[in-house]
Amino acid sequence: MKHIFLTGFMGTGKTTISGSLKELLHMDVIDMDQAIEDMEQMPIPEIFAQMGETYFRQCETGFLRNLKEREGSIISCGGGVPLRDENVEAMKACGIVVLLTASPETIYERVKDSHDRPLLEQNKTPEYIRELLDKREPYYKRAADLEVSTDGKSAGQIAEEIKKFLDSSKAV
Repeated sequence: MKHIFLTGFMGTGKTTISGSLKELLHMDVIDMDQAIEDMEQMPIPEIFAQMGETYFRQCETGFLRNLKEREGSIISCGGGVPLRDENVEAMKACGIVVLLTASPETIYERVKDSHDRPLLEQNKTPEYIRELLDKREPYYKRAADLEVSTDGKSAGQIAEEIKKFLDSSKAV
């Protein structure tokens, strides 16, 4: 059983969709950010503040490299994971990559009250979100085996769309 990696910008629904997929596919879910917080014994904003973004990105890469030995799971990835080539290679080597997308306005509505997003904390606007999305989009698309928009859909609808792809491609 291969891993299913849910990627995409913060606020596209990775955590929510992973829960719906868990029910549908009867697979374990691993939230990458939570796993890193557990390993480092501190919240991500604190990791960014004390150790820096580069250190955090190295933690993500290390986490992915350790998945080869694990049974197939649904992995809810941090928004920056596909930005590093070694992360994409690690994901492709042991699973399929699903890109979840949403409009900047949808993302803003989903994250505006959160303070757990270090890259947005000082500049939480749809315009800034669009700017970051534009920079990341080529990386996200290059990594993706499947792209699914989450705008205006329920978590169940999105999970069914992913399951249909998995069934048709025999990807898992």
